[in-house]
Amino acid sequence: MIHAVGVIEIKNIPKGVEACDDALKSAGVRLISAHPSCPGKYEILVTGSIAEVQTALEHVQDKYEHHVLDCTLMGRIDQAVIMALMGAQPVTEHKALGIIETYSGASIIKAADAAVKAANVAIVDLRLSRGMGGKGVVMLTGEVGDVTAAVEAGSDYAIRQGLFSSKSIMAAPHEELWEHL
Repeated sequence: MIHAVGVIEIKNIPKGVEACDDALKSAGVRLISAHPSCPGKYEILVTGSIAEVQTALEHVQDKYEHHVLDCTLMGRIDQAVIMALMGAQPVTEHKALGIIETYSGASIIKAADAAVKAANVAIVDLRLSRGMGGKGVVMLTGEVGDVTAAVEAGSDYAIRQGLFSSKSIMAAPHEELWEHL
């Protein structure tokens, strides 16, 4: 199955909760997350086949037309990105660290997807919107060359979209830092 991710941003929290319920009831999608995001919006992430996600997004757009801020369908998302969205698997081997920050949750998903497809890296953490003023951040680990290639690929995507914020590459982060990431 080709996995897709749908991101829906609703202008307010009550309608966001309603829209999430309707999205789940309208198609065979699986909920990745649903939560308030800054400033006072509600962000919904669903996954499933491209057709299922598209059906759910169209249903929400039709029913909540005046409340939808953004609605994005992303197809062919790497399974590692979907797993990270659901709660990244703990990375036991600490190598180089690469970080990409974007100005939106949807753009960091696509940047993370571009990064993992560009090089042999693992996702340490992938965070969207909540507590970050609507920004997104992905942290990657692997060999320095792979991390560099991945960060460049993910950053290039965000730059082309006009949503790039910042990036960093650290060849050998201190072990104590890894404990807090």
